[in-house]
Order: sequence, then structure tokens, then C-alpha cells
Amino acid sequence: MGQFITLNAADGFAVPAYVAQPEGQPRGAVVVLQEIFGVNSHIRAVTDRFAEQGYLAVAPATFQRVKRGVDLGYTEGDRNEGFDYKTAVDALPGAGVLQDIQAAIDHAAQASGGKVGIVGFCWGGLLTWRAACTLNNLSAAIVYYGGGITAKEEIARQPQCPVMAHFGDQDHWIPLEGVHAFAKAHPAVDVHVYKANHGFNCDQRGSYNEAVAKLARERSLAFFAEKLA
Repeated sequence: MGQFITLNAADGFAVPAYVAQPEGQPRGAVVVLQEIFGVNSHIRAVTDRFAEQGYLAVAPATFQRVKRGVDLGYTEGDRNEGFDYKTAVDALPGAGVLQDIQAAIDHAAQASGGKVGIVGFCWGGLLTWRAACTLNNLSAAIVYYGGGITAKEEIARQPQCPVMAHFGDQDHWIPLEGVHAFAKAHPAVDVHVYKANHGFNCDQRGSYNEAVAKLARERSLAFFAEKLA
């Protein structure tokens, strides 16, 4: 359904992005932010599914500034490799990868002619939270098990658009104590906690939970339908 295009960030950096077009006029747009495994088959499938729901969907390659063409699986080796790329991106000076995400948002707004939402998974969930707090032209944001989002410096941020957040109560990367602290600090955020592990939405991971993924997806689609109308 989708294809890769090239976006240009504010500093002129060229960013590949997987774009999936809906049939007919888009009802809005959704930017999809990858995990630490790149714009892989799972992220492309997620992007395609949003297009099937009528949204123009854009998944920028957020590793591009440190490593081109990242497309990993879910082995321990893949996880270690992806974590190294994430660490390198986090160390970028200035706006870093956020300007690439802004380029995706701007393209999504222009190409769809509608409101733009953003959704991210794991590391992409953290970037989604930062985008909701610092970037322009977003009407809604959805965080799936955002690694690092419960750190004090992240909790201190203030979102500029409505936010929904999904967490698993068995996620050893994001302890429940941190989830509760995040929810307490942001009562306006629509926080959902499921009996699930980290990565419950990804059907390529051992932690996949079909029932929970379905419920979270239903809630997410309803959230976007309301906020992007």
C-alpha cells in the first residue's frame, strides 16, 4: 500500500519516510514513530492499517541521522543494535531528530489537508510525548509503552495537544510506580494500563497480546476519530 518518499527537515537533512495513502480523500493524517528496530515490517504494517482507516499515514526513519536503512527484527542482537542507534540519536546536538518528526508532521498536514495526530511505540512513544510537548501542528498524540517517559524530566514536560497513553502492568522497562507518577502529574492524559508486557501491540514479538492490542487499537482509533475530525 505504501511507498518511501524523502522529506526535508528544517536544517536541510533528507529524511526517508514510509507513506501510506488512503482510498479517497484523507480524513486527516497520522504520523507513526518507530521502535528501536527501524521502519521495519511491523511499523509499515501499522502505517498501512491507519491508511485503511482513511488516514494519510507517515512513518519517518528516525534513525537516519546516525544509520541509514535500519530494518531490524526482534532478536536480542537486533535489540542491542537498535539500542545503540537510539543512544546515538539521543546524543545528537540541538533539535536532533525532532526536526525530522516536524518535517513528517508538516508533510502530513499538507498532503492530507486535515488535522494531524501522532502515535509511537516504545522509543517512538517517548518521541511522541516529546513531540506533543514541543512540536507544532499536532491535534492529538498516542503513546504506546513509551520507554523513558516516566523519568522526572519527561514527566515535567507539558503537552500542547490531547494525549492518550497505553502501558502494560508487566512491563519491566516501565515500572508501574512510574506510570502512576506520570498519570498523577498529567490528569488530563487519558492513561490506560493493561495486563500485558512491553511490546504488547507487536505481533512479531513474544510479548504480543492480541486481546489487549485490539482493545488499545479500538481506543486509539476512537481518540483519533474525535480529535482529528
